[in-house]
Amino acid sequence: MALDYRKAAQGVLDNIGGASNVASAAHCATRLRLVIRDNAKVNKEGVENVDGVKGCFEASGQLQVIFGTGTVNKVFDEFIAISGVEAGTKETAREAAAQKQNWFMRGIKTLGDVFVPIIPAIVASGLLNGLLGGLSQAFPDMAGSDYYAMINLMAGAALTMLPILIAISAAKKFGGNPYLAAVIGFVMIHPNLVNAWSVASMQAAGESIPVWHVFGLTIQQTGYQGHVIPVIIAILFMSFLEKWLHKHVPEMIDLFVTPLVTVLVTGVLTMTIIGPIFKVVEDWILLAATTLIQLPFGIGGLLVGFFYAFTVVAGFHHMYNMIEAQMVSENPPANIWMPVATAANVGQGAAAMAVAFKSKNPKTKELALPSSLSAFLGITEPAIFGVNIRYRTPFIAGCCGGAIGGMLASWFGIKATAYGITGLFGFLITTDFWLQYAIVMLVSFAVAFAVSFVTFKDPDKVMEEKGAAAAGIPEAKAEEIHAEEEKKAETGGVQTVYAPIEGTAIPSSDVDDPTFAAELLGKGMAIQPSVGRVVAPFDGTVEMMFDTKHAVAVASDSGVEVLIHVGIDTVKLNGKGYTPHVSSGDIVKKGDLLLEFDIDTIQNEGYKVTTPVIISNTEDYKEVRAIKTSGPVKPGDPVIEVEP
Repeated sequence: MALDYRKAAQGVLDNIGGASNVASAAHCATRLRLVIRDNAKVNKEGVENVDGVKGCFEASGQLQVIFGTGTVNKVFDEFIAISGVEAGTKETAREAAAQKQNWFMRGIKTLGDVFVPIIPAIVASGLLNGLLGGLSQAFPDMAGSDYYAMINLMAGAALTMLPILIAISAAKKFGGNPYLAAVIGFVMIHPNLVNAWSVASMQAAGESIPVWHVFGLTIQQTGYQGHVIPVIIAILFMSFLEKWLHKHVPEMIDLFVTPLVTVLVTGVLTMTIIGPIFKVVEDWILLAATTLIQLPFGIGGLLVGFFYAFTVVAGFHHMYNMIEAQMVSENPPANIWMPVATAANVGQGAAAMAVAFKSKNPKTKELALPSSLSAFLGITEPAIFGVNIRYRTPFIAGCCGGAIGGMLASWFGIKATAYGITGLFGFLITTDFWLQYAIVMLVSFAVAFAVSFVTFKDPDKVMEEKGAAAAGIPEAKAEEIHAEEEKKAETGGVQTVYAPIEGTAIPSSDVDDPTFAAELLGKGMAIQPSVGRVVAPFDGTVEMMFDTKHAVAVASDSGVEVLIHVGIDTVKLNGKGYTPHVSSGDIVKKGDLLLEFDIDTIQNEGYKVTTPVIISNTEDYKEVRAIKTSGPVKPGDPVIEVEP
C-alpha cells in the first residue's frame, strides 16, 4: 500500500513537540534531518511507530528519521507544508545542530568536514595501489613495464599531495581562499625541502639534514609529506588572518596586500612554529593509535573492535579519518585501523540480521534485513540506530563480534592502502591480506549473529508471555494455547478479497508490465475491465486515493491491504478519464463505489486498462493465493484468499 506522505509527516511532527520545537529541517537521500530545540519533548517510540518510518536516532546533534530513498523527499515536502518550518539544506541542518554541541564535539565534526570531501581521492589512490599490487603478484613481469609505471604515478598522486588536498578542504571549511590554502599546502611539501619519507633513511645513513637559522631558531628543512594536523592548523590560522585583512585593508589595495601578507605570514609561521610543534603532537596521536592496535595478543584490536560502535553512536568516529589519513600517508601505506573498523561494522550488521531472522514483527524484519546488508558495505547507521540500539542486546552482540574480529585483524597485522572503505569493498584495498581479511569478516559475523540470536528477546513474544502470566496461565500451557491459536488461524482464519471490477480475470504474470508481472509490489491477480467502475473489495478504510486518481488503496478491518491500479502507466494521464467517489480515510462497505473510469478515454490516449489487484502487505501473511485467474468476474466474486 502506498504511503500517505502527509499523514507520515504529521505523525512525525506530532511526536517531536510540534513545529515550535523544530530549529531546522532538511533531508538527505534517506532521512529527515531535524534539529530539535528541546529533546525532552520528543517521543522517539512514537516517531518509530509512524507509518513509513524505518528507524529514528539522534546523531551529530540532529534527530534523523529514516524513510528511505524516493520517499523521504515527499514526506519532507509535506512536513514543510504543514509545519511552516523553513526548508534548509543538509548542510544548514548540520550547522544548526553544531551550535548545540560542546567544543569537543564541534572539533570532531570539524575533522569530519575536512576529511570527508577528500575521501574519493584517497579511495581512488588506495584502489589503484591495491589493484597494482594484486596484478604485479599475478603477473610479475608487469612491475617493470611502462604501463605499471604510468598507473603507479596516478596511484601515488593523492597520497603524495595529501597536504594540498587537506589545505583546500580545510580552507572551504574555515572560510579561507582555497587557492591561497593550496599554496600553503604546496609550500609544506616543496621539492626544495627534504622529503619527510626520506628523513629516517638519511639519519640512519649518517647524512645531515639541512637547516635554517631564522629568528634565533634552528629549523630543519624537511617537508610535511604524510602529515595532516600541521596543515589543518596552518590553514585555520591562514583563514583567520585572511578574513581579518579583508576587513581592515582598504579596498583599493586589498587585492594585492591581503594575498601577499596572508601567504608570507602564514608560510613563515607554518615553517617555524606551527609545523614543528604540531608535527610532534601528531606523532604522539599516531603513536598512541598504532600502539593501541598493536598491543600483544590482539588486545588492542579487541578493545577498539568492541568500543568502535560506541564511538559511532557518540559521533566520535570522525576523528578516525585523521588517524587513517596519517597511516595511509606512510610509505608504503599501512592503514591498520581499517580492518578493525570492518570487524566492528560487520558485527553490527550480523547482529541486525539475527534480529531479522528471529523477530515476528514484519516491520522489524523489513528494517533489519536491508540495514544489515548496508552494514556489510560499510554503512552502519541504519543497523545501529534503526535496529540494534533499540533492542540493546543486538548492539552489544555486534560489539562482541567486532571485538573478536578486531583481535584477529590485529593478530594478522592486516594493512589497507586507503581509508574510507570498509566491509566487502575492503577486499580491494587489502589485496595482500585477502584471506586474513575474509577470516576476520566471517568470524565477526558468526560471533555477532550467534550472540544476537540467543540474547534477542522478540518484543511480540515477550508481550504474549506477559499476557499469559498476567492471566495466571503457566508458560507450558501458554505455549499450548498459542499453538492452538496459530492452528485456528491456519485453518479458519483465511480472509477473502472480492472482485472490485467487472471484467475478465487474468493471472498477474500476464500483465504487460514487469513490476506487476513479477509481483514485486505484492501477490494478487488482474482484471481486464468491461465496466468502468471500481467498488470496495471488502469492508474497510480507504488508505489512499491517489492524486492522479488512477489507483486506490483499501485496508480491511482485519489488516489486509489491497492496491487497485486501474491501467498500465496511467499515472501519466494525471487524472484524465477518472472520477473518484471517496477520499483517503473514508470508511467503506463491501460493494461501495470507489472510483469510475472511462475505458474509451483511457484507451484512446494509448493506455491499457488492465487492472492489477494486489495484496500490498503480502509479506505479513503465510500465503496469498489468487483463486480466480481466468474467465468472467463481477463485483462480489471471490478472487484472492489471504492466509494469516
